[in-house]
Amino acid sequence: MTRSRSRRPTADHLVPPGLRTRLETARLELRAWLRALDELHLAQELPPELYRLMELDADLAEALLVLDQPDGDFNWTAMTADTLASLAAVPDAQAAMLDLLTPAERRHLTAHVPSVRAALQPSDAYLDIPGRDPRA
Repeated sequence: MTRSRSRRPTADHLVPPGLRTRLETARLELRAWLRALDELHLAQELPPELYRLMELDADLAEALLVLDQPDGDFNWTAMTADTLASLAAVPDAQAAMLDLLTPAERRHLTAHVPSVRAALQPSDAYLDIPGRDPRA
């Protein structure tokens, strides 16, 4: 995330309302996708499209981490812009991943993702985030 040397206004003033909820929802959706791909053995070769999904997941996790930090020298405007760009990139990244799959694989994946997503708890949006993962 982008930092600035000068004191910036707090996140409350610069971060759009509902951003945390959007991040949590998107992160849970991505985690469901990644788990479903793994469970169905559809991305074992780790194509660049899968790396892109993983990078976006990491971007969203980092944004959630930053939102939990005390007000400080973060450039909230830049962080918000980067985060919104990552959120906007998710659908295209998912579509690129789907394009790699055969029609049968796509059907299996799209049928499996909802059950994986249903098994995720809201707290799972914070997995792999230092200080927020209850299993860490």
